[in-house]
Amino acid sequence: MKYPIRLAYRIALLLAAAFASASAWPQEYPNRPIRMIVPFSAGGATDLLSRELGHALTERWRQQVVIDNRPGAGGIIGLDLGAKATPDGYTLVMCSSSTLAIGPALGTKLPYHPIKNFTPITEAAIIPIVLVAHPTVAARSLPELIRLAKAKPGQLAYGSNGVGTTTHIAAEVFKRIAGIDLVHVPYKGGGAAISDAIGGQIPLLFGAVSTPLPHIRAGKLRALGVTNLKRLRELPDVPTFAEVLPGFEVVQWFGVCGPAGMPRAIVSKLSGELVRIVDSFATNDRILRAGLEPVSLGQEAFAAYVKAEFEKWSRLLKEMGIQGDLP
Repeated sequence: MKYPIRLAYRIALLLAAAFASASAWPQEYPNRPIRMIVPFSAGGATDLLSRELGHALTERWRQQVVIDNRPGAGGIIGLDLGAKATPDGYTLVMCSSSTLAIGPALGTKLPYHPIKNFTPITEAAIIPIVLVAHPTVAARSLPELIRLAKAKPGQLAYGSNGVGTTTHIAAEVFKRIAGIDLVHVPYKGGGAAISDAIGGQIPLLFGAVSTPLPHIRAGKLRALGVTNLKRLRELPDVPTFAEVLPGFEVVQWFGVCGPAGMPRAIVSKLSGELVRIVDSFATNDRILRAGLEPVSLGQEAFAAYVKAEFEKWSRLLKEMGIQGDLP
């Protein structure tokens, strides 16, 4: 009778060890560097936000967060890398309204599904979009620009962060509501576009406000309007598009996502820490001076928001006739 008792005792010990190991595993994360993919070029709003998040995570967890800029195809290249990564919490990707809502809502063929292939972890910020003009452009306001564009149809060009991005769609919505024709020049992110805007190679630029803001302050670019409903604290004299075109609003949001299938415990740990970091951004001068508005949505709320945004933009773009591969 001793053997069955001894065997049962050993089994109990093994089970206890297994449960202890399983419960301890999430606490051991992370035990090596984390890669954060940024699907746009360095120097833009997404890059700034990701580096602030990565720096804060590195300090709190004592594990390096490596920023990996993978621009191209309006963010699709970087998002595809994130979707195909091992879902172990060591590869994250900066997701946005461009890559998970507006771009997919256009009906563009994508190598991933915006809802099924990602784990939304935390929303981090809303970044207003601003339309800027080179000082040589003969328009000092939105009404003047509309009149100029109507007088010169198809002769004025604007830059954006890429085809299908929020900045691109903001411009397309503006064109349709205002009844004007502008030529689109897509870039691989705001950082890549800003030098051409300052140099006058493109007369107009729709960009996340953080990118052109220092150049607006320096007088190198002229701000004509912002696309959210309220004027910005950093640009109080710049009107909203809605003041000229009632009802106009395009909001750009950014968050942190991972590939689908991530362990729930790791998602919970990441989301909790990132929410605390984003809450601390309320006093982060680099974030605030760049015109970013911190927004800390946890995992469940952010996942619901991403789904709702995709459905909303799918409906709105269809109603406005903005579909397919735009120029």
